[in-house]
Amino acid sequence: MTINATVKEAGFRPASRISSIGVSEILKIGARAAAMKREGKPVIILGAGEPDFDTPDHVKQAASDAIHRGETKYTALDGTPELKKAIREKFQRENGLAYELDEITVATGAKQILFNAMMASLDPGDEVVIPTPYWTSYSDIVQICEGKPILIACDASSGFRLTAQKLEAAITPRTRWVLLNSPSNPSGAAYSAADYRPLLDVLLKHPHVWLLVDDMYEHIVYDAFRFVTPARLEPGLKDRTLTVNGVSKAYAMTGWRIGYAGGPRALIKAMAVVQSQATSCPSSVSQAASVAALNGPQDFLKERTESFQRRRNLVVNGLNAIEGLDCRVPEGAFYTFSGCAGVLGRVTPSGKRIESDTDFCAYLLEDSHVAVVPGSAFGLSPYFRISYATSEAELKEALERISAACKRLS
Repeated sequence: MTINATVKEAGFRPASRISSIGVSEILKIGARAAAMKREGKPVIILGAGEPDFDTPDHVKQAASDAIHRGETKYTALDGTPELKKAIREKFQRENGLAYELDEITVATGAKQILFNAMMASLDPGDEVVIPTPYWTSYSDIVQICEGKPILIACDASSGFRLTAQKLEAAITPRTRWVLLNSPSNPSGAAYSAADYRPLLDVLLKHPHVWLLVDDMYEHIVYDAFRFVTPARLEPGLKDRTLTVNGVSKAYAMTGWRIGYAGGPRALIKAMAVVQSQATSCPSSVSQAASVAALNGPQDFLKERTESFQRRRNLVVNGLNAIEGLDCRVPEGAFYTFSGCAGVLGRVTPSGKRIESDTDFCAYLLEDSHVAVVPGSAFGLSPYFRISYATSEAELKEALERISAACKRLS
């Protein structure tokens, strides 16, 4: 008996809060590409949002040592004192932000941090301003928590960044949060101090609006770009800013599932209530490993970022050499978000007309065995995202295939 048949017989009715939400488009594309690989097709998957580097050895050793010390029990609800101290020192050392331990929270990934914050603060109909393109979970988390995502299109003409004019126009009496991500998944765009300043001036005029900043890609920035976080730039907003980060991207620890945040004590306390009834504490072993990541050597970060930058240059140059594609140079993260308006309306060799970025990405996967993600999955079309967190050899091959696929369009 199939699952669908079982569901039908059981008369299952999903809750309205998730009735319009599906599994991530990224996961769907990844599953399709993986299935094609199992069939023996030479698929190159450029959809995964995780570094291809391994977790540093000293971090793995710290986890092993913790296991052998017997640190495999429940920990404090939202982070061990040791990890909170390491996070406090990180915020002070790298961001110039001072937090007490009860102003810091640790969860099972940054996604849970975001979920805890929204669940703890949103009443039905409260609005959250989210610039697009956005990481796919932002909008869905807000909806699950019965909030209302207010999506503001920010295309390549504005560097995929929110402007003060658009922010001001989006704020209403129901606005509870503005959510910013720098460097961004999926665009790689980042906000400099000068980019942030007009936005922070707008927020200063609206004391009922809080700011959530996702700094997950903080350490992956290129050229002369200087990362900065809003609570450091504008101390007047620190008491209504939640600064979110984690160990997943910089330290190649996606599977360890540790995210953290610093913010106002009352918010952190409310988030702990949510977490206490969801997952309780994060993994004890992962927390021990994260202490080593934050307190240990940081020199490898520069080397890895330089590798990502070489790949970025390879992909941006390769895409811009293809007729019909237009790729902005990202300041950080490990993604490109290329425009594909120039191929819309063209026809594939099989006679299918390319009507959207979704059509284009489906064509690349089925025709050329290259898996990329359409911009529609991130709230902005017609674009597509490439993750260049893979080898240069695979990237070169993928670019050749994409170029050949575009030339076959008529």
